[in-house]
Amino acid sequence: MALKIIRSGTLIGAGGTVKADLLIDGEKIAATGHALDVPDVEIIDASGKLVMPGGVDPHTHFDLPMFDTVSSDDHYTGHKAAAFGGTTTVLDFVPLDYPSMREAIDAWHAKADLNAAIDFGFHMNITRLDDQVQSEIPRLVDEGITTLKVFMAYNNRLRLQDGEILKVMRIGAEHGMLTMLHAENGDVIEVLTAETLAAGYTEPIWHAYSRQAWGAVESVLRGIALAEQATSSLYIVHVNTAGGLDQIDYGRARGLPVMGETCPQYLFFTEEHLRRPDGAKWVCSPPLRTADDNDALWLGLENGGLQALGTDHCAFFFDGTRAIEYEGEWIAIPGKELGVDDFSKIPNGLPGVGDRLPILWSYGVGEGRITPNQFVALTSTNPAKIFGLYPRKGALLPGSDADIVIWDPDRPLKYGVAHAHHRTDYNLYEGWELVGFPEKVFLRGHLIVDGEEWLGQRGMGRFLKRKPGAEAI
Repeated sequence: MALKIIRSGTLIGAGGTVKADLLIDGEKIAATGHALDVPDVEIIDASGKLVMPGGVDPHTHFDLPMFDTVSSDDHYTGHKAAAFGGTTTVLDFVPLDYPSMREAIDAWHAKADLNAAIDFGFHMNITRLDDQVQSEIPRLVDEGITTLKVFMAYNNRLRLQDGEILKVMRIGAEHGMLTMLHAENGDVIEVLTAETLAAGYTEPIWHAYSRQAWGAVESVLRGIALAEQATSSLYIVHVNTAGGLDQIDYGRARGLPVMGETCPQYLFFTEEHLRRPDGAKWVCSPPLRTADDNDALWLGLENGGLQALGTDHCAFFFDGTRAIEYEGEWIAIPGKELGVDDFSKIPNGLPGVGDRLPILWSYGVGEGRITPNQFVALTSTNPAKIFGLYPRKGALLPGSDADIVIWDPDRPLKYGVAHAHHRTDYNLYEGWELVGFPEKVFLRGHLIVDGEEWLGQRGMGRFLKRKPGAEAI
């Protein structure tokens, strides 16, 4: 692969901004500096543009079975959408829906390895706990899987009891692994859902009403208390309430290694969207909350109370009875219409992996809520550090992978499903006016997105084996 210089761009990192050239040698960043002079090099003019590390999305779900269907983006279509939005690394979750972890991991590699279009890693869901599972957890480190996800919700499917979560945390901590927590109160959800359906309430808004915010707030605190007793670091996924953020602040103020992630949907939408005729589009778990919660989570991004912005990308069709065209073929996958008469049967999940960077740039940086450096920290550098990928990912440093986004900060764009590239029939941000968008995206030095042109290919993404002992930030 020829040498390349990205010339005269403004390099944006989590720690600072500098106008400089960037030299790519093969798949790595070789140097940054002023007026780099290298013979026989391809010059890429980035004058007037920003140069940033490719995004790292720590929370995605591809090709995930749910209810009577499967999420509509697989490890190719979802990766392609991510790339168009400036994300070059994603972390997916391996379900423990197999007799052993070995079989679960092999099954997920079979789904991902030949389809991956960007680089990827795995988290491991721990949704049952017996002697076999406890013995298998330490072996995950050899597989390059150093993160364990546990649930306090989804009774009889995914949930562990508190004592079991404590045991998982202890094993993980002993081996330098990070525990991730879905914090909702499964017992209360079961009661409220049954009562709601028995009373004949079936509309999407009741998805939120049956998953009360207080259940999330107390679950976050309970998870932090368990982590402290297990001497474990803890990462709370998809924080959606002001109260949940308060609990994270409480733990961090006491020196506990607890971190929080939120997602774009919890910054921009509220439970009132579930009242719309197309409210099923906004059904996700945990659910959308209130404008006050939106404001509190924005403040958490601004002041460092939250450490990362993921997406929890898990796309479904809004109307899976009608086919859409994707790469010249027509496809329809059952989706949210499955719950037209029962909110509890609506597949839980939203598209978002391609939206994250453009939306946060326009409405975060563009409106002065966060700086460009915070933008890079939240969407790339911090996730890379937390999940053991830094400085290979999330940095514009010599030796880092040449995962690079050339960003046009002045490009106006009316956003929507046509630009998002998810394999689904809607976009949450349809018609939103953006200023700023990726112009070119490189994966390990390979140009994979050039304007509206897709140059990537199925199978070029690599699995990232991560090392234990990543820092809590």
